[in-house]
Amino acid sequence: MASNARPRFEPTPCVPELGPPPLKSGDTIWLPIITCPPGFPLEVFQNSISQMVHHPEYNSTLILRSETVSEVTTDFHARIPSLDGYVAIHSIRRRLLPRRPTRDGELEQHCTLYTGFPLDNTHLPSVVVLTPIMEGGSTELPYYHPRVAHIAFRYISSEESVLRIEVLPLPDTPTDVNSRLYRTCLALLDTVHRYGWGAMVNYQKRVIHDNLVPRDPYQDLYLKMRERHKHLVETWKEVTDPLKHVFEDIGIATYLMLLWKDSYSHIPTRTLEHDDRPWLSWPRPSGGFLDLGCGNGLLTHILVSEGYEGHGIDIRARTSWSHYPESTESHLHVHAIDPLRKDTTQPFFSPGAFLIGNHADELTPWVPLLSTLYAASGYISIPCCAFTFDSRFQRSQALPYDIPPLPSSSIEHLNLGGSGNNTSSYSQYRIWLASLSLHCGWEIECDTLRIPSTRNWALIGRQRSQSGDEALSNVQTILNVVRGRGAFKTREPEGKGGDH
Repeated sequence: MASNARPRFEPTPCVPELGPPPLKSGDTIWLPIITCPPGFPLEVFQNSISQMVHHPEYNSTLILRSETVSEVTTDFHARIPSLDGYVAIHSIRRRLLPRRPTRDGELEQHCTLYTGFPLDNTHLPSVVVLTPIMEGGSTELPYYHPRVAHIAFRYISSEESVLRIEVLPLPDTPTDVNSRLYRTCLALLDTVHRYGWGAMVNYQKRVIHDNLVPRDPYQDLYLKMRERHKHLVETWKEVTDPLKHVFEDIGIATYLMLLWKDSYSHIPTRTLEHDDRPWLSWPRPSGGFLDLGCGNGLLTHILVSEGYEGHGIDIRARTSWSHYPESTESHLHVHAIDPLRKDTTQPFFSPGAFLIGNHADELTPWVPLLSTLYAASGYISIPCCAFTFDSRFQRSQALPYDIPPLPSSSIEHLNLGGSGNNTSSYSQYRIWLASLSLHCGWEIECDTLRIPSTRNWALIGRQRSQSGDEALSNVQTILNVVRGRGAFKTREPEGKGGDH
């Protein structure tokens, strides 16, 4: 086994008569549920548990996130249990937020760390107890929480150390190996085992979210946007999967609204129409947005519906377009982009517009170039199928454009892939797009979006990295190369383009 390979996770149900004695709280004896070899030393246990406490959403799809309410190291709350042979040293009160607040409620919980007593020289915690806060003697808990008064994670140091989960179940709660409680404990033990291994080998996530838009504001706004637009699933007019497309574009719209809020100082001069729509007064691009290759027009529809000015263009109209309200349909246009035209006039390219390339396929490499050519205020590109300016992307075919490569340090810093276990063609395409963006005069920013798509990596330009003249010169050089190759053909609009 390689030194950095995760040890095998080997859980077994606890047998009360075997193994170390269970926890005791005075006359109360805890119930051991499941155990496994830890695969890491006690020194790593606290780090492993910390990950679980602060990121419960990694272990349950029903939990959105947790928020820390308070932390104490003395004067612990009366609900926190006393453990024979242990002393509490730190307690975090957290609030669990459900992913579906209309179905599950919030729940606060004490997360308390204990060390052995009498205190040893290390003071390392070896027990963590999670205590749901149930008011007024109630035993009702949200579905996402197991039916327990307390649940404990123990690191038991011995010649053969073990990890173990023990509980104080609520009355009439099944605890056998076929019960929901056992399955939940199995998943939690796997999480602690995995995090402990990761901490020991200094594991770093290859996918890093929330670089530019913080997680909490995104999740809070997404929940509101989902409630406002989830009805679109029922009225979907395309043959594609409505669940994927509707919630994906809700996520992208949410991300853009918060990205624009943090990127621009322009404040719309309009009165708030509703207290529940604070984004009506948020900053946004002075020239609106332009959704390139807008497809079904859903992203444009959501943004326009929420008070943002902009347009969507595509080579042909989709069935959905005529079913949107007129306020959206008037912003969707059949239009073919010809970037090789000698003049720089193109309809819909307003000065200061923010360009959107959402899985834009053939248009993807043109997004940063067009953003420079038409003085955009910024852009986002979410690449899917890999294209260069006039053909499918292959690393060797990308070389004729003479785009300087990014240094390896930038590739690593931007989480672009291309090294270690991430040498896929998609990662090579990401590196090429980032190099292209820098060559077109944009500072490179990257993020991994929280959307239901395997193609959720985004390249974002908001600031210029070089003078306008230098960037335009680089763009013109690329355009001349494309013209010289003679392979690029502007597609003709399809269908009744004049109707839009």
